[in-house]
Amino acid sequence: MANSWFESVAEAQRRARKRLPRSVYGALIAGSEKGVTLRDNQAAFDELGFLPRTAGLPAKRELATTVMGQHVELPVLISPVGVQAVCPDGEVAVARAAASRGTAMGLSSFASKPVEEVVAANPRTFFQTYWCGTREEMTGRLDRARAAGAVGVIATLDWSFNHSRDWGSPHIPERLTLREALRFAPQALARPRWLSAYLRTGHVPDLTVPNMAVGDAPAPLFFGAYGQWMRTPPPSWDDLRWLREQWDGPFMLKGVYHPDEARRAVDAGVDAISVSNHGGNNLDGTPATIRALPAVADAVGDQVEVLLDGGIRRGSDVVKALALGARAVMIGRAYLWGMAAGGQAGVENVLDILRAGIDSTLLALGHSSIHDLGPDDVLVPPNFRIPAAGK
Repeated sequence: MANSWFESVAEAQRRARKRLPRSVYGALIAGSEKGVTLRDNQAAFDELGFLPRTAGLPAKRELATTVMGQHVELPVLISPVGVQAVCPDGEVAVARAAASRGTAMGLSSFASKPVEEVVAANPRTFFQTYWCGTREEMTGRLDRARAAGAVGVIATLDWSFNHSRDWGSPHIPERLTLREALRFAPQALARPRWLSAYLRTGHVPDLTVPNMAVGDAPAPLFFGAYGQWMRTPPPSWDDLRWLREQWDGPFMLKGVYHPDEARRAVDAGVDAISVSNHGGNNLDGTPATIRALPAVADAVGDQVEVLLDGGIRRGSDVVKALALGARAVMIGRAYLWGMAAGGQAGVENVLDILRAGIDSTLLALGHSSIHDLGPDDVLVPPNFRIPAAGK
């Protein structure tokens, strides 16, 4: 349909708000506590400027790069997000969209679809895992991801506390009992397009997380897996070194903020790090990821690849991140809004918007490749950056 296309991530968000049940949409936009970090993730990009060129601009621009050995047609990857109740196809639709646009998929271990189905939809899938449960359980999940064909692992550290997680977030039931279904019914009935999409599949959203199952054990419910994560003591650097040794391929550590911890991540043998605050869902008051990026990138140089996630809404945001030291970015809410607006096609729409924005920004800056970007392309105000450790 002609009117299914949208021209901005903001419009995708508007449609998502209109089409999703209130609690589902609320889960997508919530941040921890007062939402200070959530807001700064976006606002910080607005503080950065460009100094464009006007003549001698390149006729063609190159947007492709490699991330942890995977060729991608644009420097935008899908960030892992758990329990997607946005549409029935969930992560499989997202994986297909990413594959169609030539980029990689990050799959949450708390996802609603099994890793085997997602890898089949997009062979460039990175499996995300938490430090959760016993070492045997952790290696079991990695073994399953390896057998499914996942090309790498993302170990997430930027979700680190167990209370007040979501500012303004809706009630999430432990399981969809009859009582909970009746409680949710008015919201679902108010969004007939969302409801009918699920009814056509013959089932309603559930809260099982199949990728947390080990061996022949049944898939646990989200809150069961969440409870196991809460009971697992946080990992030490020795633990993380051990986890990295369990995977014989590309390995990213997600959630690195301090330059000294970026160096420790290098020592632990990781291939990439992502500057991330879990989309504003971790410690509130943490500055935006784009503020932390330059010091982290300076600390590790070219020893590991540096990515960023948090607050990306435009192609120009991607360019700013690349200019300040990121190899690529990962997006979360943006593609979920796209999926709510139009399923797989909506996710493709979001990726096309970002691609066009990157391309037009490169053109205005006079660069023929994203690899030509550097700090001189961005106007950075005083006191914007988080200082390097010890400075």
